[in-house]
Amino acid sequence: MTQAVGWKSVPFWTLYQRDKKTGFPTEELLSVYRDYGVIKKSERNDNWNRAGEDMSAYQLVEPGDLVLNKMKTWQGSLGVSSLRGIVSPAYFVYKPQTDDDPRFLHYALRSIHCIGFYASISKGIRPNQWDLQPEMLDSMRVFLPDIDTQREIAASLAKVDSMIATLDKLSDALRQRTADTAAVFGLTDDYSSVEGARSPLQGVPEHWGRTKFGYDFFESTERNGDDPIGPLLSISEYRGVELNTRTDGQQASLDVSNYRVVRPDQLAANMMWLNHGGLGVSSLMGYISPDYKAFWISPRFYPRYVHHLLRSPRYVDYFGTIGTGVRPNAQRVTKTALDMTPLPLPPLEEQKRIADQLDDVTASIDRMLDKVSTLRRLLIERRGTLITNILIDRGVKA
Repeated sequence: MTQAVGWKSVPFWTLYQRDKKTGFPTEELLSVYRDYGVIKKSERNDNWNRAGEDMSAYQLVEPGDLVLNKMKTWQGSLGVSSLRGIVSPAYFVYKPQTDDDPRFLHYALRSIHCIGFYASISKGIRPNQWDLQPEMLDSMRVFLPDIDTQREIAASLAKVDSMIATLDKLSDALRQRTADTAAVFGLTDDYSSVEGARSPLQGVPEHWGRTKFGYDFFESTERNGDDPIGPLLSISEYRGVELNTRTDGQQASLDVSNYRVVRPDQLAANMMWLNHGGLGVSSLMGYISPDYKAFWISPRFYPRYVHHLLRSPRYVDYFGTIGTGVRPNAQRVTKTALDMTPLPLPPLEEQKRIADQLDDVTASIDRMLDKVSTLRRLLIERRGTLITNILIDRGVKA
């Protein structure tokens, strides 16, 4: 790496000026992610923000423009775009004013040094959603080396991005491996259409029984009350019910008395996300969003079998056919439709055998995912601190 000599300090306003061009409703819709910067919204399926019906108010973004999610800039949700498109009217868009390397500025403005400044000028009362004060952003000092050093640093950090992208693909492959469980249930992949929705019982072994969800799953209405029964839980499309450790997603409100209680061996479900695997049998005691549902499970079913069955590709696909809604990534399944969902009912011992086999497979994959996640986190930390560490080496208080 080139030695950090000859760097200069300039105010943000000399690099970027706020811009707002609207009236381009047919352009590609873009979004801003903490880990990636500016990307096509269509490339992600975990963005629940719904685009408005009138896109003419959305702001034009061109390559080289800086885009900030003003409510999450302090978390790193910003980036210099390499794409042309439009973003939400709630975002800030800035035009470049210099010939500095846009890739370097992308990394520099997402460095730990700058993110700390964004946090210091953001205000608000909603947890994890603090508005950036744009009038205070202009005074932020940005440290710049000569253009050749900018390009060299940007190229090095682009390699880190490439490694992170490789880890993301590996994670996706491992998660797909977890999902590919249909054969273990003895189900064929060729199943036909029944009354407009593909039947998940096509190909079920003859000696297995049949039932419907509503006959064996009973909604629990237990609420937290004034004394929370445990920690806040979330429902992951990858692992089911787990502790909520996210800092950028769902957070509990100050009053959690109305949140639903989830007990071990109960099924918890996000009815808006069933077509993405948003359900699972809990091994934990805790509480979930009041918008979710919890169910007691009939003794005819082994809980871990239920967990794997309802998260299998066949049922995730089936939930997509019975859900309703205008948002392609969020199809609400009503309680009535869920109650009518047909389920295979093997002998209990066979359920246990299937569940134990799948628990072994998924536990092994989860361990690999944890290792990949740890390496990914370390790479992201390196990407965010590299420029800051150069500044520290120069004696600059970053």
